Amino acid sequence: MVELYDDERTDYLLANNEMKIIQSPTAFAFSLDAVLLADFASIPKKRGAILDLCTGNGVIPLLLSRKTTAKITGVEIQDRIYSMAERNVKLNQLQSQLHMIHGDLKEMQAVLGQSSFDMVTCNPPYFKTPSKTEHNVNEHLTIARHEVHCTLEDVVRACKLHVRPGGKVAMVHRPGRLVDIIELFRKYKIEPKRIQFIYPKQGKEANMLLIEGIRDGKADIKILPPLYIYESDGTYTKQAEEIIYG
Repeated sequence: MVELYDDERTDYLLANNEMKIIQSPTAFAFSLDAVLLADFASIPKKRGAILDLCTGNGVIPLLLSRKTTAKITGVEIQDRIYSMAERNVKLNQLQSQLHMIHGDLKEMQAVLGQSSFDMVTCNPPYFKTPSKTEHNVNEHLTIARHEVHCTLEDVVRACKLHVRPGGKVAMVHRPGRLVDIIELFRKYKIEPKRIQFIYPKQGKEANMLLIEGIRDGKADIKILPPLYIYESDGTYTKQAEEIIYG
């Protein structure tokens, strides 16, 4: 039995009635970007090791565990949310495959070593935060959404440090940061290889992007077909439905 605290609740993980996830409306609840990243990332199917930075309540490791038997490590800086991730591992009896670490992604070398992972995934804070007046009233949401504890460069630097040569890095972000992401990937010797833009519906601007690169890879990038989430009537497109519900 896993204990719940404050306003936490237990939900089914998407359409998978065999997996559950602890969430909180005030601390952390996963969103579509995590689901899309878990589907997009080119993870090893059997052997190897996967690292998920900014893991939140462990949703991406949980989703990836359905597709691979590789060992998966998650890193989360916020104590309350790390606790949720730890309990989610136990809730789903995945202690032999998933391991959660409470810590700062900028200070993980002593814990995780260097060049140790075949794949690094990350759903990082999206927004620069010039002043505290732009912070969310909720501290948990501010840290999750704004570059308070780590910048985009900190994230890419950590990805480079922990992925092995020839290993892959996959990230979900906002289209407005695409140039920054590509510049930083190349600065840290991660060559962008695949990009996909996510659109809420046809006729709208992209509001998310998925990008994957290879450490020390050769220049050659593929722009994948666009992914539309909703039809004009507000229902999920067939492609989105397949990703979300399997």
